[in-house]
Amino acid sequence: MTLQLGTIAAVIVVIAIAANGAMAITDLAGARFVLANSAEVGVPRTWLPTLGLLKGAGAVGLLVGLLALPPLGVAAAIGLIAFFVGAVITHVRARVFYNIAFPAAFLALAVLALGAFTAGV
Repeated sequence: MTLQLGTIAAVIVVIAIAANGAMAITDLAGARFVLANSAEVGVPRTWLPTLGLLKGAGAVGLLVGLLALPPLGVAAAIGLIAFFVGAVITHVRARVFYNIAFPAAFLALAVLALGAFTAGV
């Protein structure tokens, strides 16, 4: 039995929604690991609510794109790509490499979500 491309694409988008939604909540809640990581890479604590809202908006955009309005999903994926390119750059500029895999993984998910939408989820 093989999975159809549409099913795989939808699963990728759902994973991206869940991952970004979860991280938005941890940012907004001020989770200890988020505070430590942001301080280490030089992101002011006052930025965390805004960054959390951006991740949350991306997750909501992906969800609406998946369920009803695919162009919004494309826009959300592009926004998340830009966000996580910035996160990777922030880690590189701060020379914090031991955990760079996390923003890189979220970047990869955003790129895959964009691919899913352009393939026609």
